[in-house]
Amino acid sequence: MPSNDLFTQEEGVLAAADARLAESPPADPESRAAFEALLGEYRKLFKTTRRLMRLSDRNEQELRKLRSAAEAAKATLSRYFSPNLAKELVDDPEFLSIGGERRELTFLFTDLADFTALVERLEPSVIVPLLNQYLDALTQIVYRHGGTTEKIVGDAVHAIFGAPLDQPDQAARAVACALEIDAFAESFREQKASEDIQLGVTRIGLHSGPAIVGNFGGELFFDYTAHGDAINTASRLESVNKHLGTRICASAAVAANVPEFSGRPVGTLILKGKTVGLDVFEPLTPERMQAPATDAYYAAFRKLESNDPSAKQEFAAIVAHYGEDPLTIFHLIRLLAGESGVRIVFGEK
Repeated sequence: MPSNDLFTQEEGVLAAADARLAESPPADPESRAAFEALLGEYRKLFKTTRRLMRLSDRNEQELRKLRSAAEAAKATLSRYFSPNLAKELVDDPEFLSIGGERRELTFLFTDLADFTALVERLEPSVIVPLLNQYLDALTQIVYRHGGTTEKIVGDAVHAIFGAPLDQPDQAARAVACALEIDAFAESFREQKASEDIQLGVTRIGLHSGPAIVGNFGGELFFDYTAHGDAINTASRLESVNKHLGTRICASAAVAANVPEFSGRPVGTLILKGKTVGLDVFEPLTPERMQAPATDAYYAAFRKLESNDPSAKQEFAAIVAHYGEDPLTIFHLIRLLAGESGVRIVFGEK
């Protein structure tokens, strides 16, 4: 019952009791005194209750205002930070303190090929809404998979999985995110091509490894970011796609932590600035994973891995039978140039 209705009802009870006492007072003076005393105590209790309920109503109103202000602040923060970062900032003021910790994380890097050249050719009235539409879609995909957008640099998105919140399935989230970004980017390219805007492919690199993550900066400005070799490796994997003809490259550290990983091996890559080989895979959708062309690729790759001379014929047969596949062609060109095996050295990004 609303408090105002309750007050009205109780005031009626008190008024009826006063009228009853005035009309038919007890004959016994002691009974009358006891009744008046009881009525007086009830009246005091009623006034106290009314004050408390009114105070409670005011507190509830203030609480609603504070809750509304907090939600508005969170919504504002979410326009500048990933939603999970915004939640940490709202829920835990200590999160704003400068500092970090070493954690196992998964990193996702994207890049839109040839976008700088497109910027030089098109007017700002075309480029600005196009880039905003593209980046908005990519960041929303990252958020849907529980990732944190570390930063946006030009047309590139850098995302972290596993921070600020622990995510035991961080690698699976990152791979699923990459596949959804790839599907969107290809659809977006087709859409823009119909508008006579030729976009390049979106390249994606994924790697898992230890890094120091936290707030870096000073009193006036800080950046929630991560530092470590794992970040550089993810960036290198994004870049190496342009040499391989792939759109997504994921390290074995990522693939090994994804249950029933769908993908095909690329090779053992020696990335620019590295001396140790990194086993790399191309994540695939379940449909592509089950395609006959993928089975043929696996068979050819096993021969390549074992230095079987017939690997050249196997890769050539895939191109002849299933059409052009950039990664298959990449390996075929290597074999035709006299190279062998799956160890591939890259001297440039």
